[in-house]
Amino acid sequence: MSTRLLIMSDTHVPHRARDLPAEVWAAVDEADVVIHAGDWVDVSILDQLERRSRRLLGVHGNNDHGVLRERLPEVARADVDGVRLGVVHETGPAQGRERRCSDRFSDLDVLVFGHSHIPWDTTTESGLRLLNPGSPTDRRRQPHCTYMTAVADAGSLADVRLHRLPARAPRKA
Repeated sequence: MSTRLLIMSDTHVPHRARDLPAEVWAAVDEADVVIHAGDWVDVSILDQLERRSRRLLGVHGNNDHGVLRERLPEVARADVDGVRLGVVHETGPAQGRERRCSDRFSDLDVLVFGHSHIPWDTTTESGLRLLNPGSPTDRRRQPHCTYMTAVADAGSLADVRLHRLPARAPRKA
C-alpha cells in the first residue's frame, strides 16, 4: 500500500499570506500524510491542517511561539509505509549540511526541513535523503513559491515532485 505525502514548510500565515493557496489546500485533501517543517506563525493554520489532514506530522520553527511550541515538537519522527521519516525546521548552513544531518539523524531514511525557503533535494553519502519544500507563501529569493509531494511505498520514497505555485501579489503588512 502506498502513502501519498504533502510536504510544506514556512507558511508564515498570516504574515506572508492570508491563507494557504487553494492548490495547497487541494493537495492537503488528496494526501494521506501532511508534513509541515515549521514556521506556521499562527495556530489557526495548525488547527485547520489538523482538521483537514488524514494524518499530520509537524514541528515548530524559529518563528513559532506560545501555543505552537507547546503543541509541536522541535523534531518529529514517524514510520510512514516503511520509510523512517524525520522532520525538523533548521539544519544550519547549506555548507556541511549533509554531514551534520547524517550524523544527527543516522536513524532516518528521509529528513524534511525548512527555514531557508529554498527547495533542496539531495541524498547524503550515508543514504539519508534531505528534502526542503521551500515555502508556498514566501518565495524570498526564489523564482516561485513551492511545496513538494511524494509517495512512500514499502520502505522507499518515490515520485518526489517540487510544485511551483503561480505568482501572486505580495501581501502588505
